[in-house]
Amino acid sequence: MSWLEITVPTPQGDLNTISSALTARGFSDLVLEDQAEFEAFLEENRSCWDYIDEELQKKLQGLSQIKLYLEDTDTAGMERLKAALDSLRLNMTVQALPDTDWAESWKDNYPPQEVGRSLVVLPYWLDADYPGRIPVILDPGLTFGTGAHPSTRMVMEFMEELVKPGFRCLDLGSGSGILSITALRLGAASAVGVDIDPKAEDAARENAACNGFAAPEFTALTGDVTQDAALMEKLLGSEYDLVLVNIVADVIIRLAPVLPGFLQGGASLLCSGILDTRLSDVTAALEKNGIRVLETKAEAEWRSLRARLAE
Repeated sequence: MSWLEITVPTPQGDLNTISSALTARGFSDLVLEDQAEFEAFLEENRSCWDYIDEELQKKLQGLSQIKLYLEDTDTAGMERLKAALDSLRLNMTVQALPDTDWAESWKDNYPPQEVGRSLVVLPYWLDADYPGRIPVILDPGLTFGTGAHPSTRMVMEFMEELVKPGFRCLDLGSGSGILSITALRLGAASAVGVDIDPKAEDAARENAACNGFAAPEFTALTGDVTQDAALMEKLLGSEYDLVLVNIVADVIIRLAPVLPGFLQGGASLLCSGILDTRLSDVTAALEKNGIRVLETKAEAEWRSLRARLAE
């Protein structure tokens, strides 16, 4: 089966009205691409990141369009679409897509990711027997955190050096669970993953299962440790050897006052997701709360650090 990709440029501000009109005429599964909505989304969720890819911003500059897809044999559908666009006084461009197994082709975007000296991140559909490397198996379609980003790789490289058999680990902002799973693969006795998104809890638990881990080795929880007193009390009921925080600078800074409670037993702290321009802000926030930075890793504009409670 071959498909046609149809692109409909729309006036700025009219995207939702036009998409509603097309939906009313029987066209569903529309892809809306709009610079203004993207920027509004970023503003509403500013605390979740402090870096947006410049190339992506350039592609979105002035963008307001709708994409939809029809089978190349659907002449009736194409005629209905032309009539609908004529009534809306809109034009379209049509591009034939290559004959591809779309249900499977997305997997090509997730090759094995070798990390550090001994680790490899593998999507679940590949053979886990990867000679010379310890596999960390993930379903990359579940949620963020696939090992491809420098911030994740640097933490995993730190973990190769730090994790010892029997370690107890706490992973704040666990996402896919990749760091918790890495800790267990490296010999940790237990890992607790915490994320504010309930979907991340489910994804982390499923990914852990792909690697053969379940409670009590791996526990996934949902909540914000800065606001949920019950969650904080539950987490403080255990001692940790390693605490992982791979998020963004602003969230690390917000977490800084509660982090010492998890480090009392001499645990190491690994923080990542920090832009080079924000490293001094994160370091200052940690030091203000009695945490001393011992080492920093750098890759491109990203920074990762290792720290402990000051003696």
